[in-house]
Order: sequence, then structure tokens, then C-alpha cells
Amino acid sequence: MSERLKRLIDEQNRTWQRMQEIQDAAESEGRDLTAEERGNWDQAEARLTEVSGDIDRMNKMAALDKIDRSQIVTTSGPTGEPRGTDEDQAHRYSEAFGLYLRGGMDRLTGEQRVMLMDHQVDLRAQGTNVDTTGGFLVPDEFRNIMTETMKAFGGLLGLADVITTSTGADLPWPTNDDTGNEGEILGENQPAGEQDLILGGRKLKATTFSSKQVKVALQLLQDSAFNLDSWVPKKLGERIGRRAARSWITGTGVDQPEGLTTNGAVGKQGASGQTTAVIYDDLVDLEHSVDSAYRGNARYLMNDATLKVIRKLKDSQGRPLWVPIPAPGFPSTINGFEFTLDNSMPTPAANAKTIAFGDFKAGYVIRQVQDVQTMRLVERYAEYLQVGFLGFARMDGMIQDSSAIRLYQHAAS
Repeated sequence: MSERLKRLIDEQNRTWQRMQEIQDAAESEGRDLTAEERGNWDQAEARLTEVSGDIDRMNKMAALDKIDRSQIVTTSGPTGEPRGTDEDQAHRYSEAFGLYLRGGMDRLTGEQRVMLMDHQVDLRAQGTNVDTTGGFLVPDEFRNIMTETMKAFGGLLGLADVITTSTGADLPWPTNDDTGNEGEILGENQPAGEQDLILGGRKLKATTFSSKQVKVALQLLQDSAFNLDSWVPKKLGERIGRRAARSWITGTGVDQPEGLTTNGAVGKQGASGQTTAVIYDDLVDLEHSVDSAYRGNARYLMNDATLKVIRKLKDSQGRPLWVPIPAPGFPSTINGFEFTLDNSMPTPAANAKTIAFGDFKAGYVIRQVQDVQTMRLVERYAEYLQVGFLGFARMDGMIQDSSAIRLYQHAAS
């Protein structure tokens, strides 16, 4: 753990303690906060939000640094001559792809053109309705940047059961709920009873997510100081990531992923008047609406605006439900459970399903097709001295075990 992260954790805990002292002083005297105390508390809360955000970002960066890209396998070409390691080949492909981004096919040598053409993909041949002939598979480091960028925008992606397939063909996904059945006690000379297993089936598809077009001035493409190889993947990844994250939370399930809040089961609904509020008893009821078989791996998922509401709650003993990091290496918790932020989750409002609780790996599955593609659009913006770039990713998602996750829904009025 870095020294900066330790300092941030210490500041978070000190700020939280200061806020508690302000509240405790007023409660011990049976009065409301004074104007000065309220100003101090608001100022401390604003700083707490900033520090907590910095801690989350540093933890995400630490997770990205742990990705292992060191696997190297030595192979030989058709003639038996060494082709170099997979890392060498990936590096050459990356160089060719970078030249293609900056100058198109005309900038490539014959060998580099063949290298890209060997990885050309026609989405029409994979059963989609989008005509994108001429796209090229991106090199590994390009795809990794896009994938990790998407995780930063969708907390559910880091919690769900994620599978990666090499093609976009429909993927049958079996389901079963046998929890209502149990065995029996047999008496002497009695035959065993019968009770069949009931299996269901659904399909994971491969919805095409587009980044929309990113236009880059020709002058920037010609400027070697401009890090195009990092900038383009980041922009495409951010756009695709935001849209995919929203689909996994609120998607209709028709020609797009099934959203967690669209068809997820409500475990607790707020009482009349709680259109934007949450109380301690509601969270307890929500936790126990999930079977204890799942609660061992359960956590909360919510929008940052909802977390702000929960941070002000206390249990029946006056203890805050939200507990900041108690020590380096330990996460913040709500009522003893860890939580994840996903700003695609709805914000507090009438009828909104703002909080999800449960075992997300057991309850939700995300399917990703491995090959990410990009296109370079030259002629379309030639008169503006611009080049357009377009990214595609194919994904789907659905609830795979409806018993593993429950939602909190605010009152209608």
C-alpha cells in the first residue's frame, strides 16, 4: 500500500470522527445543530466525499496493475524457422495497428498489411445486422485498455459472473431452482419416491455496442507527440463502457441485456412517504430478504447519491451504518457488508429501485465476445481534415439466479 493511500485512509477516518463528534455533542445536549456546527459538518462531509472518491480510484488502479500479461510462448513458422515469442508478434501487430490508426493502409508495408488482413473481421458473417466490413481486430494491449476502462464505469461488471467467448453465437444458459424440494425418510420395505429436476433454459446473445464516432484532427495524427495509441482506446472504451453499464442495470432484455433493476425481485419497498429516503429497518429487511445461503458472499450495489443518503443513517443504538476504512487493507462497510458503487443504478426517487443486495456472481452473468473491433473512417471527414474512429464490442447480460439478489424500491408517494 502506497504512503499516499495510507494518508488518505487516515484523513477519511479523522474526518468521519470529527463529523461524529459534532453530531454527538448536539445529541448529548438534546438540541439541533447550531449554524456553525451545521456549516462545519457540511464542510467535513464534502471533504469526506472527495477523499473517499480518491481512495476508490487508487484501489481501482491497484487492481489494474495486477493484471498478468507476462505469459510468453515460443512458436515456429511454417518453415520451421523461429517466429519469435508471442510477445514479439503482438508487438509487431501493435506497431502495424498504430500506423494504421495514424495513416491508414497506405502507411503499411506489405507484411504489415497481410498481418492486419489476417485478423480482419466481417461482422455480417457472424449474424449481426450491422454492415461493418473492413474492421480490424485490435491488438491485445488495445483490447485490455478498453476492457479495464469499462470496469471503471460499471461496478456490476466487477461483481458479476463474466464469461468470454470467441464467437458471438447464441449461448444456451441452463437454469434450475430445486430449493423447494427435499429428500425423504424411508420406512422399512418402503420404495423411494420420485421428484424430477426441472431445468429451464435461456440464451445469452451478443448485442453490438458502438462507441459512436471519435473524430481526430489530421494535424494530431501527424504529431508524434500525441499518444494516439492510448487516447483512442480510452475514448472508445469510455463510451462503450458507459452504455454497457447502463444496459446491465436498466436494459429491457429485448435486443439488449436484461437489466438488474428491470426484472430483479424487490426484497423491500419503502413505506409511504419514503420517496427518496431509506431507513435502518429497511436495510435490515432487505438483507434478510436474501436467503442466508447467499449472504456469505453478499454486498450492496448502489449509486453514489444513494450512498450519501445511507451515510447519514444510524442503527437503533445510534451507531452509523456506514463505517469508513477501519485500518489499511479493510474495506468500508454498510451494516457490516461491503458495497460497490455503480452510477448506472437509479438515484433516489419515487418508485426507483436504488439499492441491490446479494451475491452478484451467483445472481448475474455477463457475456463478452472476445474480439473488439475498430474502424478508421477517412473519406467521410476528409474535407474537414479529420479522421474518424469507431469501436465495437459485443456483449450481453442477464439475471441467472433470481434468488441471489434483492432490490430496495422507494415508495410511490
